[in-house]
Amino acid sequence: MTPVRRVGTVCAVLAVLVAALFALSVLVGRGGSWLPSAGTLNQGVADIILYQVRLPRALLGLMTGAVLGLSGAALQGLLRNPLAEPGLIGASGGAALGAVVVFYFGLFGGAMAVPAGGFVGALLALLVLYLMAGRSADVMSLILAGIAINAFTGALTSLALNLAPSPWAALEIVFWMLGSLADRSMDHVAFAAPFAVGGGLLILTAGRALDALSLGQDTARSLGFSPRATTIRVILGTGLAVGALVSVTGMIGFVGLVVPHLLRPWVGHHPSRLLLPSALAGSAVVLAADILVRLPVRGPELKLGVVTALIGAPFFLHLILKARRGTA
Repeated sequence: MTPVRRVGTVCAVLAVLVAALFALSVLVGRGGSWLPSAGTLNQGVADIILYQVRLPRALLGLMTGAVLGLSGAALQGLLRNPLAEPGLIGASGGAALGAVVVFYFGLFGGAMAVPAGGFVGALLALLVLYLMAGRSADVMSLILAGIAINAFTGALTSLALNLAPSPWAALEIVFWMLGSLADRSMDHVAFAAPFAVGGGLLILTAGRALDALSLGQDTARSLGFSPRATTIRVILGTGLAVGALVSVTGMIGFVGLVVPHLLRPWVGHHPSRLLLPSALAGSAVVLAADILVRLPVRGPELKLGVVTALIGAPFFLHLILKARRGTA
């Protein structure tokens, strides 16, 4: 089977899996299964649960997973670093800090105040990243600038928690930072969707350029691709998409880090072949994890970010140990 056909087959299988998980996420949950029985009072309540609770949750899970998987694959190709993931460039840390500032100071008002603050924080982090890395957008400078931004935003976030005016405010901040798709509405979906779609398309258009960059910057230039333009396109797309979604869902880790590693044995190491499968697999992982957190019918619901970390961290340690054995 040719590489292109293999990628097509993997994408088709993943698309079917994502569709099945999306349907399961919409139809099943703590409120019981949704089944059509029009004309009854219970059906009216079921419709509210379906359209105002589960559908926004499933749509956000679909978008969040796709953006994290896609941006993780793109950043690993751009930085030529298998440890790269969306949080590396500081967008997630900036979004977290922006949301925490809104929590802490009580800025703005309404349900969209926290997402708005988070998105502004992500954009500011991107601006600082560009200023610190320089106009050349050198890969090593980007990595170092991202590390510095993450350290600084993390310190400020911890400071806000430490100085929170009440334990309830600190608890609310912590719960948001753990990451969750619960209690989100279609307003949150409408807020994040344009940036998620726009940022995702921006990344997808960089596929061929990423392939060229994997051969070295000089080779990429000789093939007609600008390393600087490619870097800016991937970083801007990642920042817009991840920043918008993190500002809505909170921190959800390890998806963008682990998903590309899962797919490379099936689609190969060309970044362009890895982008779309990683987006689909990311959606499948987040939807499956969100279904998992809803399975216990009693007790508090686990936070999605906790589940992805519990699954992703041991798996990634396994990958590291496997790589070490391969080089021994």
